[in-house]
Amino acid sequence: MKQWQPNSWRLHPVKHIPDYPDKEKLDEVEKTLLGFPPLVFAGEVRSLRRHLAAAAEGSAFLLQGGDCAESFSEFHADNIRDTFRVLLQMAVILTSGTNMPVVKVGRMAGQFAKPRSSPTEVVNGEELPSYTGDIINDIRFDADKRKPNPKRMLKAYSQAASTLNLLRAFADGGYADLRHVQSWNMGFVKSGPQGERYRYLAEQIQESLNFMEALGISSQNTPQLRRVKYFTSHEALLLPYEEALTRVDSTSGDVYNTSAHFLWIGDRTRFLDSAHVEFCRGIQNPVGIKCGPSMNSDELIELLDILNPDNESGRITLITRFGHDKVETYLPGLIRRVQAEGRTVLWSCDPMHGNTIKSSKGIKTRPFDRILDEVKESLNVHRAEGSYAGGIHLEMTGQNVTECTGGLDDISEADLSDRYRTHCDPRLNANQAIELAFLIADELKQNGH
Repeated sequence: MKQWQPNSWRLHPVKHIPDYPDKEKLDEVEKTLLGFPPLVFAGEVRSLRRHLAAAAEGSAFLLQGGDCAESFSEFHADNIRDTFRVLLQMAVILTSGTNMPVVKVGRMAGQFAKPRSSPTEVVNGEELPSYTGDIINDIRFDADKRKPNPKRMLKAYSQAASTLNLLRAFADGGYADLRHVQSWNMGFVKSGPQGERYRYLAEQIQESLNFMEALGISSQNTPQLRRVKYFTSHEALLLPYEEALTRVDSTSGDVYNTSAHFLWIGDRTRFLDSAHVEFCRGIQNPVGIKCGPSMNSDELIELLDILNPDNESGRITLITRFGHDKVETYLPGLIRRVQAEGRTVLWSCDPMHGNTIKSSKGIKTRPFDRILDEVKESLNVHRAEGSYAGGIHLEMTGQNVTECTGGLDDISEADLSDRYRTHCDPRLNANQAIELAFLIADELKQNGH
């Protein structure tokens, strides 16, 4: 295999990267980014790899969630806080279901680019480039706005830096105190039969906190109850941006991408000789691989050979996304092959991407029941194969949107237009995300986690 360099991806076939019309401006932006400080640090990335290694070995659980695509227009401290809060709530619920630490990774501070199924879209007879995320072009259907603009990378960096600054303050400054998080969960509890189960689980957690305080263990004297470790992730899609934020760590001499702690390769860009696989091959960050119905076991093993030749624990997370009715068709074969080859991976379930449908009015949505069914099917398959289902990967928000149907709030197709705000794919709202966490915790208990 040829020697890796941060720019060696440029010699490989590349998909879903825009053709910038102004190459000089692109070059100027890349040089500017190269001189900017890192957004995340090598020591933080190494810490995440240790946590993911624990999850791969069955002694932790990965919770990864956040926006489908972050937008410049919705950049607001309240939105960042609300998504962070919901992920903390979900983590407490999942901890109660698994009796294990939950690794918290947000799809935040960098999830600005999205691959699209078609390079163009037509509106009223006019054809323009598709919207591919705020880091590349504008969602407004305008010929000038849809041109890829490299200067958007500078704004994305600025917003990512501000988001990380706020997240670090929340994680360390007392906002993540376990007592606060649990009181938020108590506030969620709904009426009805499902609500009774939630109330029971929430009260169990509350009793445990009361017991610890009676023993003198509180957030005042135990930092672990007051602070959390929180990491960021996004799809490694816009490689000029990722290359410009790749650095050599001064303490170890290893190469890290400093735009996020965790990067993943999407289902559309993970073909064997792809530029995206080549780029991720050389960085020390944990790498996720999205595995859809088109992934076969031979290709998966070849990808693991390229991306993790030394079979290091914590390096690779396989994020499966088949659709609720296809899990039993595709997942068992991948698990068996990985086990037969003795590969160490963390298995995570993405129940969102395979369950996107269009409503009767043509609006993209995802039914809550299908999302839950994919999680259940994945857990059942892993248990049957003697494998460990170690994570969940969700598109969700802390806002009260109406984008996915169903759940206890019983969002109908007619409700979708009320608060449909996503720039790309439909997200679970805060209540749906918390409800799903309770249901997953229940399933994990039944599956013997």
